[in-house]
Amino acid sequence: MFAAIKLLTVWIGLGIPAAVIAIPWAAISKDFRLMYRWGMGIIRLGTGAAGVHVRVEGRENLPGQSCIFVSNHVSNMDAPVLLPVLPGMSSVFIKKKLMSIPILGMAMRMGKYIPVSRGNSREEAQKSVEYAAEVLRGGRNILLFPEGTRSQDGKLLPFKKGGFFLAAETGAPMIPVVIRGTAGMMHKGSFKIYPGEAVVEFLPVLWPGQFEGREELMEAVREQMQIALAKEPIAE
Repeated sequence: MFAAIKLLTVWIGLGIPAAVIAIPWAAISKDFRLMYRWGMGIIRLGTGAAGVHVRVEGRENLPGQSCIFVSNHVSNMDAPVLLPVLPGMSSVFIKKKLMSIPILGMAMRMGKYIPVSRGNSREEAQKSVEYAAEVLRGGRNILLFPEGTRSQDGKLLPFKKGGFFLAAETGAPMIPVVIRGTAGMMHKGSFKIYPGEAVVEFLPVLWPGQFEGREELMEAVREQMQIALAKEPIAE
């Protein structure tokens, strides 16, 4: 539990003062970059204070333009580990109810995070995809966890199709990502953090135009991720 306390101390102790400065600045200047850099830096400092060290592999696979990152999901530590190592600025699909959290919700809206409702209608889902396309065309990356929830055994769950609709609509490159080591860092239903090394691996880029449709693209992404995850046992 001590690691979790250190993480929260850094996030809260630095996050609140940073928000007091960065949110008004972003609102006045219409420039979110300072706020984003500070946010990612605070996330990185917090995870480091908790003893979570991140190793990145496959940077040579990054295409140098806005893209859609597609990652496996085994722990609540996945996003804090992954977001700070993504190039540029990234947006994510998040639960709509998180937008109502004071200060944090405002920051998420300013950061153009994409709200989704669990069990949402086809119309709402389409609106989310359209907004994500707008964000992507504006120069930001999109990070998504296509399984929609955490895997309990490390094996990939069925993928949701929203991100692949987005890729087909925009033509944006997709970068499959695998995260190892986070499953044993934070167990479901517990706030305790176990220090260790997390490995983020960027896999070769996949271009939607190379595939006949989104189903074929989705299968190609899934296959790459399964092969990469099979290279070594998944930490529990």
